[in-house]
Amino acid sequence: MTAKAFTGPITIDPITRIEGHLKIDVDVKDGKVANAWSSAQLFRGIEMIVQGRPPEDVHHYVQRVCGVCTTTHALTSIRAVENAIGLKPPPAAELVRLLILSTLDVHDHLVHFYHLHSLDFFDMADALKADAVAAAKLASEVSGRETQPGDFFIVQGRLKKFVEGGQLGWLNHAYSLGGHPAYRLSPEENLILATNYLEALKVQMKIARAMAIFSGKNPHAQTMQVGGVTCYESLRPERIAEFRALYEDTRAFINHNYVGDLTILGKRYPEVATYGRTTNFMDFSDFFDPETGKAPFFRGGVMWARDFKKVEEVNPEQIVEHVAHSWYVKGAPKPPYDGVTAPDYTGYDQNDRYSWAKAPRYRGEPVETGPLARRMLAYARGEQETVRRMDAWLAACGLNKENMFSTMGRTAARMVECVVLMNRIEGWLNDLEARIKAGPVEIFKPWKMPDKAKGVGFCAVTRGGLSHWIRIEGGKTANYQMVVPSTWNLGPRCEAGKPSPVEESLMGNPVLDAERPVEVLRTVHSFDPCLACAVHLIHAGDRQVIRVL
Repeated sequence: MTAKAFTGPITIDPITRIEGHLKIDVDVKDGKVANAWSSAQLFRGIEMIVQGRPPEDVHHYVQRVCGVCTTTHALTSIRAVENAIGLKPPPAAELVRLLILSTLDVHDHLVHFYHLHSLDFFDMADALKADAVAAAKLASEVSGRETQPGDFFIVQGRLKKFVEGGQLGWLNHAYSLGGHPAYRLSPEENLILATNYLEALKVQMKIARAMAIFSGKNPHAQTMQVGGVTCYESLRPERIAEFRALYEDTRAFINHNYVGDLTILGKRYPEVATYGRTTNFMDFSDFFDPETGKAPFFRGGVMWARDFKKVEEVNPEQIVEHVAHSWYVKGAPKPPYDGVTAPDYTGYDQNDRYSWAKAPRYRGEPVETGPLARRMLAYARGEQETVRRMDAWLAACGLNKENMFSTMGRTAARMVECVVLMNRIEGWLNDLEARIKAGPVEIFKPWKMPDKAKGVGFCAVTRGGLSHWIRIEGGKTANYQMVVPSTWNLGPRCEAGKPSPVEESLMGNPVLDAERPVEVLRTVHSFDPCLACAVHLIHAGDRQVIRVL
């Protein structure tokens, strides 16, 4: 006799394996999500902190809103000030910035998939049952390079010590423990994912070290300044060679292990490529030609209704932020230049206000931003490497391009983006190296701060389109607003009642086990939530915690 499908509410608070504090409520009817609410449980006061400060110093403050994608906030803030004062940094400085930004994007994608998201799909404890020889054979097939059984024997030995010693740690409340109908990898596949999970801890450190060669440190870059960069010592041949070695090790892991692991998941979980859909997509252009400031490697745009033929350029004047369902003083939707950050906590009410995140809208519509948006825009425009890589993955998994608009597609888009970016990084590095060999390299341009100006900086960052908006008066920061990817993706409903992308994506998700709703987690995690910059901590009283994973 088949068990009756669950109907009722489910609360996951907090959502773990993300940055920040996020609460998700869903109403389930007959085993499928019928409605959803996303509540950012943090108040972000950083925009008030920088008012009255010198604009050229703001990037040091705003990048400390979070310790994950810190450098992107620094760069976007610098771009906003440079836009306000009409300054273009020297080409060599732009190349250094491209290398910093691209390596950070790759680092974040790796950490997100392996250490924040992959546990939604594989059972680490089940890897102990695997045949290590069979796992090595399978790994060689899916990764395209020879893998030795000894690597898997070693990992099994480490896992056995954890399990037998009762030291499950971060796995102590894993939904996969004891079996779960939504987990379907074989023991060998689980062993492959577990091995790469551990190896990725080393790989992400390598690419972080590569970034720090030019950024000074990671997190919180110190070398980028308004006018260029200051990493003169990093331009020595031995430092360039060090960057190249770390980069090559990371690229090999991505091209083989990361691609292979997503192929395993795509084959074993085809249903995850049928839910988690959103409707509209948007991202900003970035990685511009360092000489001209044009011809972006990532070309932004807007795609409407998942239609590859309905693609247009982004018009920043169409961006507004709503606060109708947010804990801020109520008012009409405002463009970021005129944005106000005035907190007004009234309690959690799904019919009124329920989040510290604002609700950005483009031309009045919610839009998903991030790797999926960027790769689908590239695919729609026929960008060759994206088309080739995406088609290859889809074919290997028995899927089609429409399956990209899904939880699994969102996860695969990050992998495709990593491959594309890593291949381009080599060209930027070669260009920088050639300029250094050719003679004196200019990496900073002097400037003068005007008394009054306004500017905006855009950046295509790990989680999506990031923009910083600044008004300068009396040579100081008069107003500052950050419109961040996780606000676009994980905000609440807007004035018109339209759900945010994550709320929309959850509707229709299956829930096989109401006590362990891993399908909900898969979809939420696929957005790579990062809440600190989307929304400081508020005590919410007797908040109910259904499950901590």
